[in-house]
Amino acid sequence: NGTDITLGELIVLREKLPAQYQSLPDDVLFKGLIDQAVQQSELAQSVGAPSKRDELWIATEGRNYLAGKALQEVVKTAVTDEALQAAYDAKYTAAPAQQEFNAAHILVDSEEKAKDLKSQIDGGADFAELAKANSTDTGSGANGGDLGWFGTGMMVKPFEDAVVAMKSGEVSAPVKTDFGWHIIKLNETRIAAKPALDQVREELVNGLQQKVVGDHIAKLTAEAKIEKPGEGLDPALIRDA
Repeated sequence: NGTDITLGELIVLREKLPAQYQSLPDDVLFKGLIDQAVQQSELAQSVGAPSKRDELWIATEGRNYLAGKALQEVVKTAVTDEALQAAYDAKYTAAPAQQEFNAAHILVDSEEKAKDLKSQIDGGADFAELAKANSTDTGSGANGGDLGWFGTGMMVKPFEDAVVAMKSGEVSAPVKTDFGWHIIKLNETRIAAKPALDQVREELVNGLQQKVVGDHIAKLTAEAKIEKPGEGLDPALIRDA
């Protein structure tokens, strides 16, 4: 219908294909992309003249594309071996040693039950057997109350506070949390091993990218002239299509 489709458009269409299609032979891709572009043109023409909504969609999609392109350029230079090592050193090498705890617990629904169990343990009863018979935390209860190893921040605060204050081998008095009443046995403690750089590479990369993006946007914002007269409008207007 007189609408030109250029080789440049086919190149862009190929770039937008999912990865599994990118490896198809060029002759297959070339013909397929021509057919795709023709069908898209037919469908686009069938809509008629673009409405105001159509124009706004096209404009926002274009702005989104250019914003994404700008950020790609920014993050491309953010992640270097030197930057990764510095981020690792700051977060892990220079960080104080963290303690880990190996503990077991018995969880019950009342302070009275918890006190009774503590008395039995003080009298020589086996902690693991009591956990199997009484704990409402059936997951750990089946294993004698064993919670394995955990670090700070992994347990609710009253539980963690009690564990941190204990010595290896001790059994706590009843501790109340939102889950119920706990009797805690601290088996042992250790200094947590620091992860290797490769183990936290993705986390560090994400952190570096977020920082450089934030810094870049802050710089652009500081240099731009920005006016927001629309802030005086009724916010509900965004739903009035």
